[in-house]
Amino acid sequence: MPQNLDAVAVRAWCRLALDALGRAREEIDSINVYPVADGDTGTNLYLTVESASQAVDAAFTGHDPGLPSLAQTVRAMAHGALIGARGNSGTILSQLLRGMAQVLGGPDTPEGPSGPGGENTSETDHADGRTLERALRRAAESAYEAVAHPVEGTVLTVATAAAEAAEEAGGADCGTVARAAYDGACAALDATPGQLAVLGRAGVVDAGGRGLVAVLGALVGALSGETVSHMSQHRSADGAHARVEAAERDEPCEDLPAEAGGPAFEVIYLLEADDSAVARLRARLDRLGDSLVVVGGDGLWNIHVHVDDAGAAVEAGVEAGRPHRIRITHFGAGDAHTTAQPPRERTQRGIVAVVPGEGLAELYAEAGATTVPTRVGEPPASGELVDAIRRAHAREVVLLPNDAELRHTAAAAAEQARTEGVRVALIPTRSAVQGIAALAVHAPDRRFDEDVVAMTSAAGATRYGELAVAERQSWTMAGICQAGDVLGLIDGDVAVIGSEVAHTATSVLDRMLSAGGEMVTLVLGESVPDAVAGQLEKHVRETYLAVDTVVYRGGRQAALMLIGVE
Repeated sequence: MPQNLDAVAVRAWCRLALDALGRAREEIDSINVYPVADGDTGTNLYLTVESASQAVDAAFTGHDPGLPSLAQTVRAMAHGALIGARGNSGTILSQLLRGMAQVLGGPDTPEGPSGPGGENTSETDHADGRTLERALRRAAESAYEAVAHPVEGTVLTVATAAAEAAEEAGGADCGTVARAAYDGACAALDATPGQLAVLGRAGVVDAGGRGLVAVLGALVGALSGETVSHMSQHRSADGAHARVEAAERDEPCEDLPAEAGGPAFEVIYLLEADDSAVARLRARLDRLGDSLVVVGGDGLWNIHVHVDDAGAAVEAGVEAGRPHRIRITHFGAGDAHTTAQPPRERTQRGIVAVVPGEGLAELYAEAGATTVPTRVGEPPASGELVDAIRRAHAREVVLLPNDAELRHTAAAAAEQARTEGVRVALIPTRSAVQGIAALAVHAPDRRFDEDVVAMTSAAGATRYGELAVAERQSWTMAGICQAGDVLGLIDGDVAVIGSEVAHTATSVLDRMLSAGGEMVTLVLGESVPDAVAGQLEKHVRETYLAVDTVVYRGGRQAALMLIGVE
């Protein structure tokens, strides 16, 4: 049954879009011939939507009790896409979502829902068909504004066609509007080979536009339950892939003559800067290279450009504000890097681990692991895990996610790495202390399967606990907590509510050790004094005579303390 667009529908949209792009990723990668035939558009779009979906899930998880509003949800979606945007098409998609959020996200935005033709979501908490039409129009306009030199026959053309088709729906319900936008996008996508010469020679549609069609199809599914599938009128992805490879090798091809080479590097970074500084940066980067896309606003921007001088592009960002998450990719190199490195022989086996603090990152690195640091509120995307697996440069990799919430992300990364010829075993560790236990029994000279079994057994035999500070009043399995209370969690559930760290940690240890144990591992956060560790060690030594204790400094991490009992 068709419905209006609300927070639940947006969440469903994100999940369906991620699923659709996951199925279409290889196809989209294979038809990627513009602006650079680097075969990663599908992957970049998937990673961008994955970041948006994670942000929306976090908005639902963090909104207790009840559900987040439509405004909160669409803003989370746009922000997640902005900070996770990859590649040219992913960056443009993030701006399309930001444009929609400007209309759907509340009256405090430039095109709020209380404007002409739309309902005020602060009262109804949903958008009607007319508001969705305006959101799609604003999305297309903002995407054009973000691209320095718009080109027709690309995702921009497809977005505009979707908006125009939605407006022709005449203010119908959201499901009907979404279906009209999808149909318009499909028609525009099939016309792209006639608008852009490189697509016509390759006999393919625009890869970014193909991805947007998948995202709009997911919107149809979220609003009406209808399953849609676009069948291009043009050549198969397999044939396109062969023609693209020939063009990249500068070999003659009867369908696709080789194109002149472009800039050597793709540079992407997040930038904290004001509007005036970004305007100057845009002009400077436009002189340095091409494929310039600048998206964002409100002090946070995502910068994408193709240049020959990557250092100059980053330096320009430093002069404009504070760049971070800098990613430099050399076209044809197949991986991101910041400094050129000579080829090296693959090792037989590597460990990749997600770690929540600087101290643990050092500990894991000393044990030979390639680490992926986490940031509070920003879990790593599957693309970051794939990058870490590549950095491990091993034929066999053991992946330790160290977080129950990362199991699906880690599984997607493992699957991607396997397609690249790496043998990956995912051990479902739910805490960094379980990862420490697994590392302790790691033996690279054993057969891979035997090593994985031993590490999995060690992790599974380790109970894990955590101390955290309650941010607000809430119901828990241990009762009602107040903001500022110290919460003691065991295996992910709140078991103890206390007022100070040492006493709460002692109670957690007693509960965990009541079932037995031989080794206690304590990982202290930055704010926990050494005296607390000494007090806990003394308690374990005097109360549980045969139990040893080892203490590590985790540095800056989300938890006050991590506790493991083997």
